[in-house]
Amino acid sequence: MSDSVIISVQAGDLLGRPAKAKKRGLNKLKGLRNLLVTIKRQYFRRLWGMDIAKTAQFSLSAKFGKTFPAGIHVGPYSYVAFDCRILSHDMTRGLYLHTRIGANCFIGGRSLILPGIEIGDNCVIGAGSVVTKSVPPGSIVAGNPARIIRSNIEVGRYGRFASADAMESALVQQGLA
Repeated sequence: MSDSVIISVQAGDLLGRPAKAKKRGLNKLKGLRNLLVTIKRQYFRRLWGMDIAKTAQFSLSAKFGKTFPAGIHVGPYSYVAFDCRILSHDMTRGLYLHTRIGANCFIGGRSLILPGIEIGDNCVIGAGSVVTKSVPPGSIVAGNPARIIRSNIEVGRYGRFASADAMESALVQQGLA
């Protein structure tokens, strides 16, 4: 009989990719969620005339202004989190303005983007922020009113920080994720 050696390799390590955390809880329903988001995106694009990129993702509870739907623009690989409000109108001042979210942006949960705001590419908007002024590309903003916290940041798709994969891999290796 020969001695055999068992080697345990985490998924992704053989291909040089960082290890990923296991899907838990509602993440197991990601396929269904993506289908529902795709249907809702098509509804917004075809019925309401909104300019939402095919690769943009959003929470099912995100709200896009329907009073001036042609004024809503969401760039590719951007993510709009839960309970966000993106407005393109202000009834009290009679404003109907285009509100733009660039590519590779992350809009934190319960944020409010006011009409006429332009969020540049590669930006992160903190949770609960009220964005009252346009945001330059590569910025992190947060607060009420939202203020620039950091500039010249590097993010990937959906506003994910460049260091996020390495952090997730380290947590997986420690058994914490």
